[in-house]
Order: sequence, then structure tokens, then C-alpha cells
Amino acid sequence: MYERLKHLRSPLFIFFLVLLIVNDFFLKAAFHNSFTGKLSDFSGLFIFSIFWSAIFPKHKLSVFITTAILFVFWKSEHSSGIIQFLKPYFGIARTVDPSDLIALPMLLFAWLYIKRDSPTATGTMLKTQFSTYFIGSIAIFSFCATSQPRYIQFFEQPQYVLLKNPTIRYLNAHDELKLYKRDSLLAVKINYLYIRRPERNDDYNKNRSVENLDLTVLRLLADSASLIPPGKISLLTLNTDQGIDSLRFNGGRLDGVFTRTKGGKTIIEGFYKMGLEDSIWTIRDTLGDDKIIQTFVNGEATQVKRYSGDKIKSTSTINTRADSIFNTYIQLAVLILCMAGISYFLYTNYRKARPEHFKLRLLWGLLLCFVAPFFVWLFYIGILLLLMNYSQDIFETIAAGIFIFIVVCPLMFVVVFLIKLRRSIDIFLYCLLFALACSAWTMYTTIEALSK
Repeated sequence: MYERLKHLRSPLFIFFLVLLIVNDFFLKAAFHNSFTGKLSDFSGLFIFSIFWSAIFPKHKLSVFITTAILFVFWKSEHSSGIIQFLKPYFGIARTVDPSDLIALPMLLFAWLYIKRDSPTATGTMLKTQFSTYFIGSIAIFSFCATSQPRYIQFFEQPQYVLLKNPTIRYLNAHDELKLYKRDSLLAVKINYLYIRRPERNDDYNKNRSVENLDLTVLRLLADSASLIPPGKISLLTLNTDQGIDSLRFNGGRLDGVFTRTKGGKTIIEGFYKMGLEDSIWTIRDTLGDDKIIQTFVNGEATQVKRYSGDKIKSTSTINTRADSIFNTYIQLAVLILCMAGISYFLYTNYRKARPEHFKLRLLWGLLLCFVAPFFVWLFYIGILLLLMNYSQDIFETIAAGIFIFIVVCPLMFVVVFLIKLRRSIDIFLYCLLFALACSAWTMYTTIEALSK
């Protein structure tokens, strides 16, 4: 079995695997350009095709042909329907860019690479097994990997607050704020805010940022300006870089009709209810007849319609926080079903092989108990990435690894020395089972956090 997986241990496979991970986690975040995108395509095609051809050695040609077809389909607009269907559950996304197809020759390169003769792996069978499991786990992790998000709250619709009696002297001291002084009033346009890591980057989370936006801005300015009490109506017209904004404030918060005009054309028209978008918003193209009509309910977008002239081009619905909670329940149910399936498979192996068991020396058994938590941790991160529920920073990632080690290590001692492994595949299955259990717990805590 492990002879057919020898290409997973080859230097070139490991090189492209490391390159893919470094690119996805570091280079994309640092540069985020077309080169880093193409680098992922080239590296990904190479390791993806070789990985699955090693798993299905009798169907190598089919694997390569299928990979090419799926890659072309994935990069085309024809996959949009499937992506929209799966996106709420797995966070799948991609950019349609025909130039990405220049990576297809990597499949030919990978095919020629695996067809050449390569030396048989040396070393003990157990060492070969461990190295294969390790590299295979990293490969699965890389297939699910994505760049980590920055914790910045942007506002799709313009956000302003109004303060009174400002003494501020420098109007351009804050990149995240744009200040407009009008006599005794100070209108503040909020471009973005740095926030604590949200459980979900949705409109519900945005609403929480908007809830006390005037107080937040006042703290950022560190100025002697004061809040305007609710009930006082103020009308302002501001000449901004994006156009002329007509604002209506109730106290210090936007409340009522908002319009933005540019070149004599109304390009944005909507309605605020104490800082939250509400009802129908219309956004028009400054050059053509295209427009977008968004429907908001208490600050949460629920529907988006795109028009070309008077002809509708597309209609899409957007998940509210309630939808996110429901989808998370579905993900949790899928994880539990997977755990049940793996548990049944392990039980079947146990019954069929009993009293025989997988022979493992004491030293290797101890090593397995201490190394297995690392594989569980990798599987755990990969599962959360696949479910688009991975938003941990580096400290939380390390903490999760420590927690998994503390929990899984004793469990592996029970599995290895008391229950005893029946087949070598049981090592993989137990690691995956424990990773699914950790992921299920994370999904449960996510539901609790979203429900607050």
C-alpha cells in the first residue's frame, strides 16, 4: 500500500505542498495580487492530481482528466450555481478568471513526474507509514487552506455621525474617519473600524458596530466634542470625494432619507433608521444604466437585485444571523453523522479482527500516542476551513493545539494499549474521529455565541 504512495514523500511533491501553504497563508496576505493567485493554481494542480492518483493508483488517467475538467469548470461561470448552493454551508468562493487556465500544463508535468521511475522508500515500515500519514494530512489541510481575515469592519453603505462643539484642529488625523466641520457641528464619515474578532462577518455583526457608533467615534477623536441628544433633527449637505451627500440626522445618528448625487445624477438612495439601513436601497452606476436594489430589514440585507436598464439580471438572497445559526446546525449535524459512520466502521473492524490486533512495539505505541494529537489538530483545522468556520488567530490556534493534545493523548493511550488497534487504517480513523469531535464542539460553541 505504501509503495503506491511513494510520490507523496518525494521532494518535488513536498516542495509544491510547502509552496502552496506558504502562499495561501503568507504571500497572499502580504501581496494579494494575480501572481500569488496563479501560484496557488500551479502548486495546487500539481499536488492535487498526484495525491488522488496515489489514492486511486488504478485510475490515474481518470484522476488527471477529471482534475482538468473540474478545474476548467471551477474557473468558469457555469459553476456559479453550485457555488451559490454550497456557499452557505462550506463558505466556497472563487474568482472567475480565464487566465487561470494557464496552470493546466502543470497536470502534464505532474503526469510525467509520476510516470518516471523513482526509488523505493527505505526505512522501517512504521516510519514509512508515519511519514505518509503526516504528508497526506498536510496535503488535505492545504486543500482546505485559505488566507486569514483581517478584523476590520467596513461599511457598504455610507455611515456618518454628528457631534457638536468640536475643538479638533486637524481634520485628517484619522485614516478610518473623514471629518467635515460645519460651524458648531462636526459630521464624521466612518470609512472603517478596527474591531474585535467577530463570530461572523455579517450584517448582524455590523449592526453591533453601528449600535453605539457615535460613542465609538467620540472615543477615537479624544476630543471635547459632545453628543447630540435624540430628537434634534439636523439636515446637512456634504461635498465628498464620492459625491454630494444629503443627510438627515436624529440627534447624532442618521435617520431618514439618504441620497448621494454625482454629476447631477442620483447614484445612491436609501433610508436609515437610527443608523441602520432599512427598507429599499438603490445604487446606480455612474456611467451606465445598471443599478442594484437592496432590501434591508433592521440593518440586515435580505435580498439583492441587479438590473441592466429596466431588465433584471440576477436576484440573490442573503443570509441573516438567523440563517447563519440554522446553517451551523446543519454543519453540526453533518459532523455528528460523520462521527457515527466512523465509529461504526471502527466497531466493525474491531469485531472482525478480534482477538487479532495490529502489532505495535511499545516504543512506537508510545510515540503514536504523543504524535497522534498533532494529526488530530491538523484535521481539526482542515475541517473548520472546509466549513468556513476557521477564524482563530495565532494564539487561539496554539491554544486549540494544546487543548487537543491534553484531551487526545490520554484517549490514544486507551485506544493503543487497552482497546488495541485492529488494522493500520484505524490510526487514521481514530485521528479523524477525534478531529470531528473537536470540530463538533467548536460548532456547538459557535451556535451558542451566535445565539447571544
